[in-house]
Amino acid sequence: MSPEPSRGVTGVQSLRIAVVGAGTMGRGIAAVAAVAGHAVALTDDSAEALARAPELIERSYEKAVAKGTLHGDEPRHALSRLATHATLEHAVCDARIVIEAIPESIALKQLLFARVERVVPRTTVLATNTSSLPIAEIAATLAHPERVVGMHFFNPVAAMQLVEVVRGLRTAAEVVDVARSFAESLGKTPIVVRDSPGFATSRLGVVLGLEAIRMVEQGVASASDIDRAMMLGYNHPVGPLRLGDLVGLDVRLAIADHLHATLGGDTYRAPQLLRAMVAAGKLGKKSGEGFYRWDAEQ
Repeated sequence: MSPEPSRGVTGVQSLRIAVVGAGTMGRGIAAVAAVAGHAVALTDDSAEALARAPELIERSYEKAVAKGTLHGDEPRHALSRLATHATLEHAVCDARIVIEAIPESIALKQLLFARVERVVPRTTVLATNTSSLPIAEIAATLAHPERVVGMHFFNPVAAMQLVEVVRGLRTAAEVVDVARSFAESLGKTPIVVRDSPGFATSRLGVVLGLEAIRMVEQGVASASDIDRAMMLGYNHPVGPLRLGDLVGLDVRLAIADHLHATLGGDTYRAPQLLRAMVAAGKLGKKSGEGFYRWDAEQ
């Protein structure tokens, strides 16, 4: 069984958290959980990604100190609560919550949670960071689908206040409560939504992002001017095209294709420009180029 929880630096219960996936989202979730006082085990199938993760997380803490959002010994203490594990089973075996942040594939997520379910205690909550895939389908192959819940974090995790908690058809009420409480322990504001295509945020946000891409495709305005219009005219903190670069244009395309397949109509039909950019490897920040050019420090 999982060890008894203690009280973390935020005054809430300190939990053992496992994060599967050491990419941008996984690192971000692990970083904020460690700052909040939780013990975090991070794992990834890619040895290279896992090896780089602590350095990248430490660098993010340094930037937070420079901005005044972390202070004193907070980064050092947070790093002491973070461990990396090369083996999935070792990382998750005593976790209270396992959060997957792997690519947007139902098959991959099902396989991952099947492996996790074999080694974790019965009380472990299985959370998926999917932004649009159905929770019920991800959980369908498990012996205990009632412990699967959506926890949709937003990029950059440290700065974004929202966590979308998605209740699947068979998700237990107490599992939703654990997810909400954990989000609150990170200083986030959770909203609870039903398991429907695109949930609340992706369904709305993707519409804006796709229309912005169509405007670039049609020569209405430049990417930077479209983004500036939404920032200055509608008080958006970041424009839809820059946000697409941050999320990853391949992720944007996958979400659009999923929503188009499930909801129909033309609203979520991906522009040809988006398909062409993804095919060319212009995925946004992670590839160095999308609608903007990115250097290592941006």
